[in-house]
Amino acid sequence: MVLPIASSHLSLPDQEALVELYRRGTPANTVRAWERDLIYITAWKLAAYDAALSWPEDEGVALRFILDHASDLTGVQSTARDTAQALIAQGLRRSLACPAPATLDRRVASWRAFHRMKNLSSPFDAPLVAQARSRARRAAARLPSPKSDNPITRPVLEDMLVSCDDSCRGQRDRAALMLGWASGGRRRSEIVALNRDDLDLTEWGAKGLIRLRLLSTKTTRVEAAPRLPLKGRAAQAVVDWLAVARIEQGPIFRPVSQADRVLDRRLTPEGLARIVRHRLQLAGYPPGFASAHGLRAGFLTQAALDGAPLQAAMRLSLHRSAAQAQRYYADVELADNPAANLLG
Repeated sequence: MVLPIASSHLSLPDQEALVELYRRGTPANTVRAWERDLIYITAWKLAAYDAALSWPEDEGVALRFILDHASDLTGVQSTARDTAQALIAQGLRRSLACPAPATLDRRVASWRAFHRMKNLSSPFDAPLVAQARSRARRAAARLPSPKSDNPITRPVLEDMLVSCDDSCRGQRDRAALMLGWASGGRRRSEIVALNRDDLDLTEWGAKGLIRLRLLSTKTTRVEAAPRLPLKGRAAQAVVDWLAVARIEQGPIFRPVSQADRVLDRRLTPEGLARIVRHRLQLAGYPPGFASAHGLRAGFLTQAALDGAPLQAAMRLSLHRSAAQAQRYYADVELADNPAANLLG
């Protein structure tokens, strides 16, 4: 999928250079989201109007897009329902239920970004369209759902680690799970993006400490890449994995073949998600118990259970919003709060 970056004032080579600049200067997750959203809105307009996208798009089209995604279409006979069913048939929409407001916000934000890429004004900035979007967000408001059904707290993680044997696959999974949890609850994209030169082992021999450089995160820029500590069993698991896989350069976490041979290519975010699901299953947890985001949720939840100050946990998790990180602390059962035991 080619992003709609173009300008009538640019030559073809300059347009190609601009596209490449966007790809290099934009987080990979954002580019993937843009591409998915472009596929969706292109299919939506074709189904709704039997026409391709226009640049700039008409305000009436933008308004209808919001209206089509602002209510539950189950049991309703309308052109919006017909359009939704066409998208469901293509695997682009799950159901006739009203999409989450965050999903609508993201797709609108992508559509606005596509207009900026073409140096055009967006119809979503028109007063009526902007107001309709605001009302749609309020009308479909719902309690935020967690990204993982359950947090992978320390006891859950320990159960998962028991299933990791000394094969290459077992050692890789042990290292990935422990690094992802103990370094602050890393996102799966951050874990698989790590390269060998992102690990500083100069203090390993004297202090048992690894310094972890994160070049790819949602909240930091490359020029301010954080260096996080990895200690104890987690650091040892990573050192053991590097040795058994003979990794001296390139990606740290890689696929392992059925013959237990480490491959050269990088493990994908979905590959890491499969590891989490597989280890949870081997540990006896039901399907869907937790997602890969459970590592992040579990780290913060465990920090709350252990009485770690919120700011200390945030220095590792790299949350920019204290309010967002505080949610994990607020979810801890009040009776389990360490402050309830101050008198002994």
